[in-house]
Amino acid sequence: MSTLPLSNRPDLARSIPKPRIPALAQVDDQVINVANQEDAIRFCMRSLRAGRGFTLFTLNLDHLVTLRSDPSFRAVYARATFVTADGAPVARLARRSYAHVERTTGADLVTPLAGAAAFERLPVYLFGASEATLNKAAEKLKQQYPNLIIAGMEAPPRGFDPMGEAADLAADRIARSGARICFVALGAPKQEFFGDRMAQRHPHIGWLGIGAALDFIAGEKSRAPRLLQRIGLEWFWRLMQEPRRLGLRYLRCAMLLARLSLHHEEAPVAPARIAR
Repeated sequence: MSTLPLSNRPDLARSIPKPRIPALAQVDDQVINVANQEDAIRFCMRSLRAGRGFTLFTLNLDHLVTLRSDPSFRAVYARATFVTADGAPVARLARRSYAHVERTTGADLVTPLAGAAAFERLPVYLFGASEATLNKAAEKLKQQYPNLIIAGMEAPPRGFDPMGEAADLAADRIARSGARICFVALGAPKQEFFGDRMAQRHPHIGWLGIGAALDFIAGEKSRAPRLLQRIGLEWFWRLMQEPRRLGLRYLRCAMLLARLSLHHEEAPVAPARIAR
């Protein structure tokens, strides 16, 4: 019989059923099943200790716009293990169903999850962004958590197809590195498509879409001040930083938010929670 620990047995990971995480809230037909950052870290680490991987997506207005028009993106979200509310508007809408939902972004999850991985001695992998960003982010994370094991880093080429052969080869390299968590910084919807495909290929690894988180950690981009984050205006800061790239996207988001806000009652979802 193999003496490999469960955490290193992908064959067993395939046979262990995914945990059924009860829905807490629903926004525009999309379920949210993780209330806050603390729960997100706890659920991720619980899965990894059991030898299971996961996908974690952070639902924002831009995702909701895409979900309305892209059936393949809806299918990817339907298979997600964990979904948080990313962005003040989504969290506010979710609280109509479950009062304790808090804004939980990919950018906010990287550092504490890296800390938990360092404590558990679980290797992580950084995928996406640029080579310079990866090196700087890795250095910052190692400074904060000297015990953190960074199994590898990879900046995919421009035009990277998250559903193509190059993605499969990248996933196999990630798996061979021994990584148990992969932070995927490709931006939406590429990172969600990549994470979903790779979770099916290597189900013992946790895949998280984290957007520009590594750029923030590396100091390549400036994140909104805490005050703007707290009052829900981080989007305005980002718009001022990149008006041409984000202007039309945020207009679509604003139009959807207006429509959703007109519905005073979201479909109620039983406020079930996972036992602590």
